Amino acid sequence: MRERLEVVLNGERRALPGPATVAVLLAEIGLDARKVAVERNEEIVPRSAYGATWLASGDALEIVHFIGGG
Repeated sequence: MRERLEVVLNGERRALPGPATVAVLLAEIGLDARKVAVERNEEIVPRSAYGATWLASGDALEIVHFIGGG
């Protein structure tokens, strides 16, 4: 049986299948890792560390999605 993670994502509680990394979370919610910035527990997660940064229940995440325009 897989563990469930309870995190706060952009101010809203969310349950995720665990274990999960930041990269897995981004894929789960359909965001391109190249176009976002992620903060975990008030610390910026370097893009190069998305696949190695494991999430834990209670983590607070803020994700900013960059949108280009003209």
